[in-house]
Amino acid sequence: MLLYKEAIFNSVRGDKVREKAILLDENSIARALKRISHEIIEKNKGVDDIVLLGIKTRGVPLAERIANYLEMFEGQKVLVGQIDISLYRDDLTEKYDEPKVGINKLDFDIKGKKVILVDDVIFTGRTVRAALDAVMDIGRPRLIQLAVLIDRGHRELPIRPDYVGKNVPTSLNEIIEVKLTETDGIDKVIILEK
Repeated sequence: MLLYKEAIFNSVRGDKVREKAILLDENSIARALKRISHEIIEKNKGVDDIVLLGIKTRGVPLAERIANYLEMFEGQKVLVGQIDISLYRDDLTEKYDEPKVGINKLDFDIKGKKVILVDDVIFTGRTVRAALDAVMDIGRPRLIQLAVLIDRGHRELPIRPDYVGKNVPTSLNEIIEVKLTETDGIDKVIILEK
């Protein structure tokens, strides 16, 4: 998550970053993902033709967890893939001297499917815009929906998630840090203040 990297960079530069609060713990993350899963089932009248695409990095394990809940609730397996938006970012030249080519791991066709993009935090909307471009390069789905664990506001583009684990109004001096067992060894969401 770039905001996490920004927090580390700021602390290395000497800017003070302190933990302000724990927003979600392991149990509340699980509850939020279960609720999102139920909402997906309700909105789509089941899980037929649904595929989940996790946006690297933390969107991938969240997509896998949601797929597990969907299978638990509906008794039907849902396909999960991952997309890397690195080359689709509009700030690519600002962030990387030599960008790395990301790999989109899909063992299935998304044509005509209901694609649900999954990410950890939505902020300006630029990551989701890049993910939409990546999806359209892969194939033409029937529809695209968006599920996020945290919506922190401050959108710069007209993008709105369909499923939200928790809305957290933030100031621009705050950073949301999502940690997941699969990537960080622990499940928690905290808010940091610069």
